[in-house]
Amino acid sequence: MRAAAERYYDDLFDVVRDIRVTDHKGAKLSFPDGVVEAVDLIMEQATGGNKVMFIGNGGSAAISSHMAIDFWKNGGIKAMSFNDGAMLTCLGNDYGYSYVFEKPVGMFSEPGDVLVAISSSGKSENILRGARMAESKGCRVITLSGFEEDNPLSSLGEINFYVPSKLYGPVEVIHHSICHCIMDGLLKVKNGQVQDR
Repeated sequence: MRAAAERYYDDLFDVVRDIRVTDHKGAKLSFPDGVVEAVDLIMEQATGGNKVMFIGNGGSAAISSHMAIDFWKNGGIKAMSFNDGAMLTCLGNDYGYSYVFEKPVGMFSEPGDVLVAISSSGKSENILRGARMAESKGCRVITLSGFEEDNPLSSLGEINFYVPSKLYGPVEVIHHSICHCIMDGLLKVKNGQVQDR
């Protein structure tokens, strides 16, 4: 068990070092450049009065809820997630689970809002529909995915973070840390602590 615990973090750090970031054309960015692009995108849109929306299932839903709160409470940026239990069961019952994010994104998004779409597999139909709806409404999209490198979500955003692991634990932990890294970058920009971009 001790060896397994030691290997867990060695493996996790290896995955962190191999995070892939691409833009909307599929061009590769370094991880720091991807974070800077995400921070700049969110800051630009938030300064113009737009909001950030988060969507995810399961563990990714928990990340979505957590980060939406951090963005508005700590970052002073309008942010929300669509994870209310009554809403999910209502929309799932009335339209089908594939539509539980597409419908609220369609209702509440405005041009220039930012959608952060999180899916470990990058293949969840409801996340893909939510991201496509956001794009059709003139929103900016950032994606976080894992598992297969060519998963469909990994090419839907202006900025795409892909975690090269097929295990939920590492993918979810790293997705959460990427969101915190972006949040910390936003706070540094807002507080005037950033010397170079």
